[in-house]
Amino acid sequence: MGGYMKTAMLMAAMTALFMGLGSLIGGAQGAMIALAVAAAMNLFAYWNSDKAVLSMSGARPVDEASAPEFVRLVHELADGAGMPRPKVYVIETDQPNAFATGRNPQNAAVAATTGLLRAMTREEIAAVMAHELAHIRNRDTLIMTITATMAGAISMLANFAFFFGGSDRDRPGGMIGGILMMILAPLAAALVQMAISRSREYEADKVGAEICGNPLWLASALQRIEALAQRIDNPAAERNPAVAHMFIINPLHAHARDKLFSTHPSTANRVAALEAMVGARPAARSSVPRVQRRGGPWA
Repeated sequence: MGGYMKTAMLMAAMTALFMGLGSLIGGAQGAMIALAVAAAMNLFAYWNSDKAVLSMSGARPVDEASAPEFVRLVHELADGAGMPRPKVYVIETDQPNAFATGRNPQNAAVAATTGLLRAMTREEIAAVMAHELAHIRNRDTLIMTITATMAGAISMLANFAFFFGGSDRDRPGGMIGGILMMILAPLAAALVQMAISRSREYEADKVGAEICGNPLWLASALQRIEALAQRIDNPAAERNPAVAHMFIINPLHAHARDKLFSTHPSTANRVAALEAMVGARPAARSSVPRVQRRGGPWA
């Protein structure tokens, strides 16, 4: 099953959960109201998601005057991929990580931590930012924001239905069915959100490797980021765990060993898929020059 078809089916399941909870509160009319509320929430998220995520992460904008090498690198990658140049941000934290946000390629932003810019080689930074550009090209940032919004709304509706749901005989399955729906719907919504995030990461790895020209650069970056992120805190992400699924590697220590509820696929599996790309076909030529040093005036 293709990644886009899987994502569409998972989002349809999320919508069905939302409407199911609405029906517990007000029957068929409640389901329609829930659908309308979901549409309104998604419309709000469509226009404001990038600002909210950047603010929660403590990101600051940079340009060619304040971070010349980093901004030029992002611009080179975007130009080479035939994409609009995104806004560029930096997050002041020692944990190496990065994410992308925005409703479409014309209104997008990429953000990298100062830890990433200090610890990685130029090739690894290029691969990470190419991965984030792939999320923008594939419109994953919009999909992930909408699913996060709906997952939160489902949890809210579940609590509302518990106190204000219809009579027991009006509920599908009676009282027991209603209680199970209220408990399981938020859990199912969280699992759907995580499944979407995981499926989009694999596709972004693939497209990102094509943008930077060498899958092994991204494989190396993923391994090094994971190793460092496991022992370095990301305070902004810990304060706002709702944004964790947007980072290239899970920034949260609390969920590092919780595989069922992980928002990211296994790094080992991602690296294996990237290494398989090298054997499948020759790597594309890249405009990113090889620079072996670390550090430098990135931000």
